Amino acid sequence: MSARILVVEDEEKLRRVIELQLRGSGFDVEAAGSAEEGLRRADNAGLILTDLRLPGIDGLELLNRLRAQNSNVPVIVMTAFGSIETAVQAMKAGAVDFLPKPFSLDHLMAVVTRALEVSKLRDENRQLRQELDHRYQFDNIVGRSPAMREIFATIERVAPTRATVLLAGESGVGKDLIARAIHHHSPRRDKPFVKINCTALPENLMESELFGYEKGAFTGANTTKPGKFEQADTGTVFLDEIGDVPASIQVKLLRILQEREFERLGSNKTRHIDVRVLAATNVDLRAALEQGTFREDLYYRLNVMPMNIPPLRERKEDIPYLAESFVRRLSKDLGTQAQSIAEDGIARLMEYHWPGNVRELENVLERSLVLASGPVLHAADIHLDTAPRAPREPVAGGSFNLPEGMTLDSYEQAIIREALNKAGGNKSQAARLLGLTRNALRYRLTQMGIEA
Repeated sequence: MSARILVVEDEEKLRRVIELQLRGSGFDVEAAGSAEEGLRRADNAGLILTDLRLPGIDGLELLNRLRAQNSNVPVIVMTAFGSIETAVQAMKAGAVDFLPKPFSLDHLMAVVTRALEVSKLRDENRQLRQELDHRYQFDNIVGRSPAMREIFATIERVAPTRATVLLAGESGVGKDLIARAIHHHSPRRDKPFVKINCTALPENLMESELFGYEKGAFTGANTTKPGKFEQADTGTVFLDEIGDVPASIQVKLLRILQEREFERLGSNKTRHIDVRVLAATNVDLRAALEQGTFREDLYYRLNVMPMNIPPLRERKEDIPYLAESFVRRLSKDLGTQAQSIAEDGIARLMEYHWPGNVRELENVLERSLVLASGPVLHAADIHLDTAPRAPREPVAGGSFNLPEGMTLDSYEQAIIREALNKAGGNKSQAARLLGLTRNALRYRLTQMGIEA
C-alpha cells in the first residue's frame, strides 16, 4: 500500500501540480491550503510536504506542533531559494529534507522517495529496538549486560523443551524468576508451576510433602494427601536449594527424573507422572559430590542444562535498568513522593558491591523511596546497608595460629559444637551460622560420630 502524502501549500496552482505528480506516481494524496488545516489532517499521513511561508501559522510552527504531539511523521519543507537559513532551522526542528523553490518534478520525486525510504528504515529500527527490549526482558527479569543477554537467549532455547535445568548462582540473583520465565515460555505455561523450597521443609516431613501419603501412613494421617509432584502433574516442579535435600530423598528424586514414577508414603502403588523438573542451588554441588553429601547420579540427571547466573557485582551495567524498573514499580505500589532516580543516585548504586545481589538492590530502593523527601531519589537519599561485617582472621605469613593443644580437626569440631549450642541443637540454623549447607553439616557430624 502506497504512503499517504499530505501537501500543505497556500499557492493553489503549485499545490495542484504537486498533487497530480504524486497521484500519477501511485501515492494517495491529500491537500491543505494552510497549516491549521494541515494539522487537522495530519493524523493518518505517512509523509507531509509543507511550504514554510503560509498564511496564519507558518511551516516551522507546523513542524513544532507536530513534534509537540509526539508525531513521528516525516516532514519535507519547501522554501524559496533566499530562505535557506529558515530551511536549516526546520531541519534542526526535525524536518527530514527540504526543497528549494523552484524545483523540478524529478527533484520532487527524488526527495519524496528518499524521505519515505528513510522513514521506513526508522520504523524498522524502532521495531527492532522494541523486539530487543522484549527479548531482553522476560516477565520481571531486567538485564542488558552480555551475561544476561546470554541467559535470555538460553531461556529461549530451553523453554520449548522438557530438558531438566540446573540454575546455579548466589542467593538473590533471581533464580526463582528465571525458573518461572522458563515455565511461562514453555508449552506447559498453562499447567501448574509448583515451587518447593527444600531448605524450608523439615527432613522428617520432606518425603510426605514431596510425594504425598496414604491415610494411616503415620500418626495423624487421617486422610490421603497428594504431594507436590502430583500437584504439578503435566506442569513444572521447581526444586529450590536442591543441595539441602537429604540422601534418602535424593534416591526418590532420581527415580522421578529417570522413570517418571514414585509411590506415596504408606502405599505400594506405583504412580506415573509427567513433570518437568527445574532445580536451583546457591552452593557448589561439585564440592558436595566430593564430600559425599550429594549423589553423583542425581547431579548428572539434574545438570542436563546448566545455567550459571552471575552475581550483580559482575554485571553492574544492569544496575541502572534494574534501578529504574524497581523505582517505577515500587513508587506506584508504595504511593511514595519519589517517582524517579537521578544520575547521582545511580552512580551511588554503581559504587556498592551488592553482596545480596538483585534482592538487596530492590530492598535498598524500597527503603530509600519510603524515606525520600523529594520527587527524585538522589545519592543522599540512597540508604545502603553499611553494617560492619565480622572481620576475617588473616592467614598469610603465619599470622593465624590454632589454639594451644588443638589440631585442625579438633578445632573444627569445637566450632561446629559451638554453632550447635548457639542454635539450640537446630541443625539447619547451625549450618547457616557456619556458612554450610545442611547436608555438609550432616556429613561433618557423621565424621565426628554424632547422630545427624
